[in-house]
Amino acid sequence: MADLQDDLHTGTEAGELDDLPVPLPDEILPPQPYAPVSDPDDEPLTRARAVLAAHPVADGCCGLPRALRHLPWYDLELGESGVHTDVPRLREGHVGALFWSLHLPEGIDGDRAVGATLEQLDLVKTVVRAHPEGLRLAYDAGQTIDARNCGRVAVLPGPAGAAALGDSLGILRSLHALGLRVLTLTGTSWASETGLTRFGEEVVREMNRLGVLADLSGAGEQTVRRTVAVSKAPALCTRSAARALRPHPANLPDDLLAELGAAGGLCMVPLAAEQTGPTVRDVADHLDHVRTVAGPHGVGLSGTYDTGAAHPLELGDASCYPRLVAELLRRGWDEADVALLTWGNVQRVLREAAFTARATQLRRQPSTATIAALDG
Repeated sequence: MADLQDDLHTGTEAGELDDLPVPLPDEILPPQPYAPVSDPDDEPLTRARAVLAAHPVADGCCGLPRALRHLPWYDLELGESGVHTDVPRLREGHVGALFWSLHLPEGIDGDRAVGATLEQLDLVKTVVRAHPEGLRLAYDAGQTIDARNCGRVAVLPGPAGAAALGDSLGILRSLHALGLRVLTLTGTSWASETGLTRFGEEVVREMNRLGVLADLSGAGEQTVRRTVAVSKAPALCTRSAARALRPHPANLPDDLLAELGAAGGLCMVPLAAEQTGPTVRDVADHLDHVRTVAGPHGVGLSGTYDTGAAHPLELGDASCYPRLVAELLRRGWDEADVALLTWGNVQRVLREAAFTARATQLRRQPSTATIAALDG
């Protein structure tokens, strides 16, 4: 596939940047300006920055690839006002790793979904190559640590929508070879509100063999339960909070949170006002609740920046994670629990997915199953 981003850097001189128009599409909200609301000498905020320096954030969902497609020019290392995520703000927020979402607009399916996902994977690689001082591609736990040790932010491609497979396990293997590491199991005939079909279960087994993580955010309850039962690797919910606190359809009820946690999975609470509430305290309430129900090893963070979501006050862009961690410290979270929340739990899931893949490849050949044969 031809490089889709040949015209990203047009040679604009630095002095022309102030006059360069940066149109934004309707579906992407402009960055929310914020002013510091805490004293820089505030003890919890100082502690939060120290904790995050040792245990940076692994962010479960960033929509930057889609947002960048609508900008004629950008520089993420210098700083980019047209998005919520750039290298200076990632460093200020102590973000060590990001899952870059490859989700598609509603209504795209079939060959168009496959092609659009391939284009987004190409764009991810192009953007990372263009910003080598700040970003580095990573595909497993070891590479995320290597990126962090080199002062870079690790970029992991995914989640992508299940429609990207086109009902083909061969396409799943091709997407994995190109870097895809997370797939959202919703919006297809084999992963729907009624649960996984026989072909859907075979997709999960092949994902285990490859090391592709299952994302269950927005999936039907039966799909969540069956995936957790079938998968030998932990599952993620990359954008789910607690339905007991806020009845959003992507949020999880307590029984599913408990099942997910018991299976070693991870609920990554989004910093999205619609799902968690309008303040940093609301987000902390959800984190408290998920930690209580799913366990301290079952909770993570998902910024959802540049996905079009509105964000709670004080959490307007990727630089704001210290404010959230400071709120948790005020509530009595200790450093060990914060370390699991921000970094440790994602590292564990990545390691377990890689271990499962190695073990599965010893006993299972690439699947040749088809949807017609299993579900026809």
